Amino acid sequence: MNMQTNLSNQTDKDNLLEEKRKQSYQSWHEPALRTLSGLLEIRKKNLARQNRDEKNAAVKREEFMQALIDQHGKHGLYLGHAGQIISSLYRAKRIRYLGSTFIQMNEGGEA
Repeated sequence: MNMQTNLSNQTDKDNLLEEKRKQSYQSWHEPALRTLSGLLEIRKKNLARQNRDEKNAAVKREEFMQALIDQHGKHGLYLGHAGQIISSLYRAKRIRYLGSTFIQMNEGGEA
């Protein structure tokens, strides 16, 4: 077997692993969006009590990550995974960032 074939096989394996990783993160989208939705509901109620616009409800990224771990850690979700899931949600346009800290759900992004 020549070196080129080995490199090609390794590239195929790497691509397959990357695809499996992506699918794994995507499988967490709906549970993560439900978690985010719950956090946002609390924010909306707080804003409504203060007679402020509920559309401004947002959650800190760190708080979202911690909630994911608290709710789904028993299923093997770790801090690094939570960050990757949030990034995957952003790439899929299911959430948006306000600055670099706060997260909102995109319209139609409800779980």
